[in-house]
Amino acid sequence: MLSQKIETGHQDAVHDVAMDYYGKRLATASSDASIKIVGVSNSGSQLLATLTGHKGPVWQIAWAHPKFGSVLASCSYDGQVIVWKEGNQNEWSQAQVFMEHKSSVNSIAWAPHELGLSLACGSSDGNICIFTLRPDGGWDTSRIDNAHPVGVTSVSWAPALAPGALVGSSLLDPVQKLASGGCDNTVKVWKLSNGIWKMDCFPALQKHSDWIRDVAWAPNLGLPKSTIASASQDGTVVIWTVAKEGDQWEGKVLKDFRTPVWRVSWSLTGNLLAVADGNNNVTLWKEAIDGEWQQVTTVEP
Repeated sequence: MLSQKIETGHQDAVHDVAMDYYGKRLATASSDASIKIVGVSNSGSQLLATLTGHKGPVWQIAWAHPKFGSVLASCSYDGQVIVWKEGNQNEWSQAQVFMEHKSSVNSIAWAPHELGLSLACGSSDGNICIFTLRPDGGWDTSRIDNAHPVGVTSVSWAPALAPGALVGSSLLDPVQKLASGGCDNTVKVWKLSNGIWKMDCFPALQKHSDWIRDVAWAPNLGLPKSTIASASQDGTVVIWTVAKEGDQWEGKVLKDFRTPVWRVSWSLTGNLLAVADGNNNVTLWKEAIDGEWQQVTTVEP
């Protein structure tokens, strides 16, 4: 696996890195309150733009699907969520600033593109906001109040296709579901029905003994089951699965890393899980035929 060192030019810690849809550009978020857009290729990297507007550390960034143009969202300790749009090449402007949250916004995630341009945001105020672009250019806001009353740390969307549905079966309405993690040590699943977000797992998913740092819903390739990975301050990663709609979620500890686990991220096909831990290791995991998870490789820094 080839590695490439990229100088971002940030003046402080980098909290998040996101590759665009085509793998040509990298966005980075930092405690220096800025976002950098870096062009990457086999021959090296080049700083393309610096986006400023936040008044505190920027925790996460997320690229929208290119069918909506060149759009990036960011969230910050300052309580703001900013949607950035690229006009001319490498010229970015603030298309929208959301100030619904009363404290740090810790996590953002764009919905699957089938659901339109829709952004979920999780905040230390305990609430989740979902902002959806209307055809007239305005935004609708829906909320999940007290999702995790002591603070929301992470949000992740379910795939838009219902589990077991074949790609292209357009007769099915797309699924609108979210997973969230919080400082209450739990993972929760939410479903939009009749315009209202309701909890879709009873009780909340509890296997962690400390706050959740990240949740990631796996892509679904026509399999009947749904899978969520959660990473915690307690050092463990848990793989949650549910066989079919309405069943109970079951959790299995992937591993105790004995150090806080920062992030979990699925491959596009949903069969590989990358885990970033507090010892600066990134490991890749794969589910074996017998259902046990095995470490495939370690990504060397």
